[in-house]
Amino acid sequence: MMTMNWRRLCGALVLLVAGVSAHAATQGREKLSLDRGWLFHLGDIVQPPIKGHGESYGNAKAGNAAGAAGTEYDDSDWRHLDLPHDWAVEGPFDPNTNVSQGYRPRGIGWYRRYLRVDAADRGRHFELQFDAIATHATVWVNGNVVNRNWSGYNSSYIDITPYLRYGDAMNTIAIRADAEAMEGWWYEGAGMYRHAWLVKRDPVHVATDGVHATPVPPSGKGTQWTIPVEVTLNNSGKQASGVTVEVTLFDPAGKQVLRRSTTARVAALGAGTVQVPLAIAAPALWSLEKTNLYRVTTRVLQDGKALDEVSLHTGFRTIRFDAAQGFFLNGVHVKLQGVCIHQDHAGVGVAVPDSVWEYRLRRLKELGVNAIRFSHNAPAAEVLDLVDRMGFVVMDENRNFNPSPDYLKQLEWMVKRDRHHPGVILWSVFNEEPEQATEVGYEMVRRMSAAVKALDDTRPVTAAMNGGFLTELNVSHAVDVVGSNYQVPDYDRYHKANPNKPFTSSEDTSAYMTRGEFKTVREKNLIASYDDDAAEWGNTHRDAWQAIATRPYVAGGFVWTGFDYRGEPTPNEWPSVSSVFGIMDLNGFPKNAYYIHQVQWIKDRPLIHIAPHWNWSGSEGKEIRVMVMANVERVQLLLNGRLLGEQKVDQYRMNNFNVAYAPGKLEAIGYNGGKEVARTAVETTGAAVALELAPDRTQLAGDGRDAMPITVRALDAQGRAVPLADAQVTFAVTGGGRSIGHGNGDPNSHEDEKGATRRLFNGLAQLIVQSRYDSAEAISVTATAAGLAPARIDIPVRAVPAQPYVESAEAPLTLVRSWRIAPDTAQRPDPNQQLASFDMNTWGWGSPPMIAPAAAKYHLYRASFTPRKNLADGSGVIRFASVRGKAEVWLNGQLIGRKESYSPAAFELTLPAGAGQREINVLIEAEDGKTSGIEGHVSIAPRLLAK
Repeated sequence: MMTMNWRRLCGALVLLVAGVSAHAATQGREKLSLDRGWLFHLGDIVQPPIKGHGESYGNAKAGNAAGAAGTEYDDSDWRHLDLPHDWAVEGPFDPNTNVSQGYRPRGIGWYRRYLRVDAADRGRHFELQFDAIATHATVWVNGNVVNRNWSGYNSSYIDITPYLRYGDAMNTIAIRADAEAMEGWWYEGAGMYRHAWLVKRDPVHVATDGVHATPVPPSGKGTQWTIPVEVTLNNSGKQASGVTVEVTLFDPAGKQVLRRSTTARVAALGAGTVQVPLAIAAPALWSLEKTNLYRVTTRVLQDGKALDEVSLHTGFRTIRFDAAQGFFLNGVHVKLQGVCIHQDHAGVGVAVPDSVWEYRLRRLKELGVNAIRFSHNAPAAEVLDLVDRMGFVVMDENRNFNPSPDYLKQLEWMVKRDRHHPGVILWSVFNEEPEQATEVGYEMVRRMSAAVKALDDTRPVTAAMNGGFLTELNVSHAVDVVGSNYQVPDYDRYHKANPNKPFTSSEDTSAYMTRGEFKTVREKNLIASYDDDAAEWGNTHRDAWQAIATRPYVAGGFVWTGFDYRGEPTPNEWPSVSSVFGIMDLNGFPKNAYYIHQVQWIKDRPLIHIAPHWNWSGSEGKEIRVMVMANVERVQLLLNGRLLGEQKVDQYRMNNFNVAYAPGKLEAIGYNGGKEVARTAVETTGAAVALELAPDRTQLAGDGRDAMPITVRALDAQGRAVPLADAQVTFAVTGGGRSIGHGNGDPNSHEDEKGATRRLFNGLAQLIVQSRYDSAEAISVTATAAGLAPARIDIPVRAVPAQPYVESAEAPLTLVRSWRIAPDTAQRPDPNQQLASFDMNTWGWGSPPMIAPAAAKYHLYRASFTPRKNLADGSGVIRFASVRGKAEVWLNGQLIGRKESYSPAAFELTLPAGAGQREINVLIEAEDGKTSGIEGHVSIAPRLLAK
């Protein structure tokens, strides 16, 4: 009966941990999300010093990692969570921690996950992919160190095939994330903040990032484009293999354009590269306005059967940086209207859902941005996919300036991963390095540039220099396009000295604004939004853009920054915890700088905006500075219908009026050719009486990944947003989703970003909700505040197929894997005989199944284990899946049970309560002339419930 119950439980556990083949076909490439089902511990777990010889010997052996890195570590009380995860944003603010990291403690954290691999998958190639872990990470699989990564911004691709166990023998993944290490001077987050994947492939397969498919334009006046496709193959199999590599090109509508193939032979455990050139006449071009993307699909075939398939998107476009006229896309001049952005967002830190990235990019598109510099690191792959579809060009920037092998791999990884993206137009090898003006810097960049060109020679290399480009030998001599951070006074000087060198601003502005503030109050770390304040090294938004826009040879600019970000609260320190450089705040709510740049950058429709708000109670009769921002010819300003003045629009400086405050309606009207083309107004509102929730989209996909921001506002009795409202709002989220964080754009706020409440800051806050996995139930969101009518919305959740994934796996039992095996004897040995700790050779080593030949009578097996806390209280059992022969089981020197039959059978014994490590000895007596031993797994498991 016990055996039957055990089999039923095994079946239930198999369903619970449903291995990696549960959601995909059994052949071909399977890319499975590994975001679900992680265990997390905040803080380091340090093992005591190793002193004994036996411990020292075992420590040096494969698969024997100790503590949290090992296979049998007790993680039963660890936190359960799904990725992406940033633990730093969950923590408190601490004035004693690093100002540049936003006063957020970071430290060290551990992650663990269990993985069941079906026996039918034996022979396939398995690769773990971690898109990024902040900051330094060590990865173990089944107690083996399989990867060490030295950057929080690049991916790790880890072949785990040699280390895997199959069937019910669970695999253990352990990760130590060291976020005490810093690579930046901004908030970097902590932990596994991007996606994780498990990729299963045939032994012969296309290597990750192994398809180079960057289009090359025709020479001269021709129309024939080429894609010199290069495919890198790997073979993890046991023998050389001949295959056919087939490459197919599909147009933006999904129609096949052409197909080419070639043959290859790849040695066992080897790699090979094949070329499959494609040629196409007059393809549809990719541009900022028409993002035509072609799909390149590569298949590996053997005897007509597809072994592997991978697709990527690319685009046909020409780029050119001209030393006199700037940047050209497809032969058309484009001024780069760019921003620099970091990767954190309100409420979620750096663990930003893909759909929130779409929101951020959409906000930039609405602003008029056409270029992005991802500062100062490679972005997530999904972000570059969005960039290509939405129509931006990108400066793709390397994090660590160092041509030594470990760091050069990071640069090469970025180029290999990103070179097929049409949006990428520049490779940047560094940002603001002290060696930039020296021969050392020149030599370092020369080597890094050569590494880039070896992988992609279709784009120029730059470096973001904040000086030093006028010395005799410097980094500018080793790059294709000079990137200048600030240095406006040297623009003309450099161009005059180097008239044939393309030049762009790689970073500019660094102006200060606090959203919604129009009076600077230094003692409160609040800075007015009139664009009068900038860093000593920088310029105001208006000055910086004027310097760029009026110089044809400057390809464009990249404003520092598009969004506020945590950390670097310059010019302030505590209690300020985030920057005020952004055109938008940390939520994507616009500051005045947003409207300044919008009217400068958008030219296809009339725009007009007024600042500030018109709630100035107590200032009646006093002059208020009013800024009108417009892209028309002339503007008029009216107060309560009375004309206050008319001005010709200044596209660089904006238009300013001094207005004696009186409550009511302040209106601006824009004119072109004497005709009204745009109008806007701000009004004096009443007191707040109600809350409003405004979702960014109408629905969410029920895939557990889709998320959206909800804007929270306070309205007066006439339904107008109250710009100074500061009510504390309490949120409740029920149904098919959850809150994943919130913010309000206040750089001085120390509120818990994951809590239930958030105060409005200058009238606004933002709540981010995310659907649950496999959900079709609407998400109900309620917001309440004292003295205000509550707001409630129901967000429909659309049922969608789950992204293929590896199901969450639990470790309800401990497998006793590593055994010592005594020499076989004809006489019954002492089961508790002593073995010297330095004796590594008298007894053998093994793991189940351990079957002895028929020659000997007695066989003794010994192992040590530490049961999980939930099994050490007397509720656990020692379970033998199968033992052949009679058996005695001794635990810590005490006999705890016998098996009386020679026949192979499963049996179990109660595990006595107790703490710490246990020693188990199993003495087996063989039936004459028969084999004997431990045939199946030995596990420490929960007691089965009676039937």
